[in-house]
Amino acid sequence: MTRTASTASPPTPAAGTRGPTGKQRTRHRARAGASWRDRPMRKITPWLFLLAPLALLVTFTYVPVGNMIYYSFTDWDGISPDRNYVGADNYTEIFTRPELFRVFAVSFYYLAASVVQIVIALYFAAVLSFDLRFRNLFKGILFFPYLINGVAIGFVFLYFFQDGGTLDSVLSWFGVGTDHAWLGTPESANTSMAGVSVWRFTGLNFVLFLGAIQSIPGELYEAAQLDGAGRWKQFRHIIAPSIRPVLSLSVILAISGSLSVFEIPYIMTGGATETSTFVIQTVKFAFQFNKTGLASACAVVLLAIILVITWIQRRLVPDEKVDLV
Repeated sequence: MTRTASTASPPTPAAGTRGPTGKQRTRHRARAGASWRDRPMRKITPWLFLLAPLALLVTFTYVPVGNMIYYSFTDWDGISPDRNYVGADNYTEIFTRPELFRVFAVSFYYLAASVVQIVIALYFAAVLSFDLRFRNLFKGILFFPYLINGVAIGFVFLYFFQDGGTLDSVLSWFGVGTDHAWLGTPESANTSMAGVSVWRFTGLNFVLFLGAIQSIPGELYEAAQLDGAGRWKQFRHIIAPSIRPVLSLSVILAISGSLSVFEIPYIMTGGATETSTFVIQTVKFAFQFNKTGLASACAVVLLAIILVITWIQRRLVPDEKVDLV
């Protein structure tokens, strides 16, 4: 009795269908192999693009900050190669000389000016976010001062506030005669220069607020108008909640900027008539009195103050996610 072995034949494709040809199978395997080989490169590619910016950031930001902290513990004069370690002597000198912190009183003028900047910028951003005639022209006018170099602004307004300068000439056209020295007294000089900062930085806050307002969905305004909400209610219930993170950023920039004012008072008065700021004082320590170690310690203290104030502000007014839709 004989047994016959049955051989299973491969399934035939259904009628009307065609299986992959040899060339297609080869192409598919090549494509799968290429994607497998490219997978590590896909992970590395973003870091390759970030390599140059990170190198510049470390070279021109973190390395100088590290050197500044190192110099703050030395008596380096900025010229000699000798850098003797003095421990915390520079910091002790800073905190035992009250006159070094007295200059922070000048920052209150600029802090008050920052409040004016934010209010003006928020008003114009809210108004120009709606469809108005010539709104692009007004946007350019508001933002243009921020594009001008700070040193150039200092020289322009130095002549503007001089005796017999532009301001006195304009006032004389209206019959207002004045022999007031705008930069002659501490109160007048600080107020005048704080006014210059309002003119210069309002455009920056304006652009920040305008960008935040324009990111609000238009359907919300349409729904508010259907409900009979006016401009004030739209601002209060739609615009204000949505720009809260940007407003918090503007406050942080205002505080840090008020504490680190330099260009305008340095060009216009050189720190005379009690207009010196902490940064001007630090620069004088480094380049006028050749106390780079002490100046570095002042810079570290200022950086620490700004970081602490920013941290407190972030804790008191945390960013909240606002779901408007």
